Amino acid sequence: MGMGNQTWVREFILLGLSSDWDMQVFLFVLFLITYMVTVLGNLLIVLLIRLDSRLRTPMYFFLTNLSLVDISYATSIIPQMLANFLAAHKAIPFVSCAAQLFFSLGLGGIEFVLLAVMAYDRYVAVCEPLRYSVIMHGGLCTRLAITSWVSGSTNSFIQTAITFQLPMCTSKYIDHISCELLAVVRLACVDISTNEIAIMVSSIVLLMTPFCLVLLSYVQIISTILKIRSTEGRKKAFHTCASHLTVVVLCYGMAIFTYIQPRSSPSVLQEKLISLFYAVLTPMLNPMIYSVRNKEVKGAWQKLLGQFSGITSKLAN
Repeated sequence: MGMGNQTWVREFILLGLSSDWDMQVFLFVLFLITYMVTVLGNLLIVLLIRLDSRLRTPMYFFLTNLSLVDISYATSIIPQMLANFLAAHKAIPFVSCAAQLFFSLGLGGIEFVLLAVMAYDRYVAVCEPLRYSVIMHGGLCTRLAITSWVSGSTNSFIQTAITFQLPMCTSKYIDHISCELLAVVRLACVDISTNEIAIMVSSIVLLMTPFCLVLLSYVQIISTILKIRSTEGRKKAFHTCASHLTVVVLCYGMAIFTYIQPRSSPSVLQEKLISLFYAVLTPMLNPMIYSVRNKEVKGAWQKLLGQFSGITSKLAN
């Protein structure tokens, strides 16, 4: 379909990471294993929280949401990437590309807001411990979780709509691992200043605003921790936040570097590596971080493994 000198494409070609066949086979195996570990690790976290009554608290309610977001985000990108590694024609239909952008961008936005919500939860736990159960009641937790999902999805719908109404006549080749926002916008053969402004605004609303709320929460948390006189008390308060703080640094750091300045963006290779880090490694690392650095989760794992060993021993006898 034409519109003057502008043409609408029916499919895009994802150039991916490499054109070398041996390298693509290696990457297929590597990312297949990574994807399986990501899905399994996050599902185990969700299952553990459901099975252990000690983990039915606001913090682990939000962690369940985070694990579901991580599984969904990885699924929105990695299966398509795996298929392309083994395909001679690495095409993705126009509609599928739009769907991939919508889900990946939406789930990324949900995660940013959710991390800010989790920071608020940690702020209440450390700074208002006696009122924690009163403030973080079930109704508030549900509303905060819904806000995260709705805000991320709404932003993604708007960004996807204004991106895919652009005529993509410059090229149908996307030099990226997926239908990533900046990579798709650059294909347009019309002025994209409006889209760049929209990306900047959404970066401020869904990236920098939650990030600032996280910073404010941790300023208050650190201030409160420093006022605790006992060393043991300070260590306990710090360990309460350590896992979440580690995840915050990983998630926000990469996203800010990628999106906050679309005009002065990094090289294509850097963008691909950053996207891989965020889409592949971060979802895989999150359950590990919360398992290794969290005494309650480690205790729940030990209890579950102990019960499993006991059942196995009875069956063997």
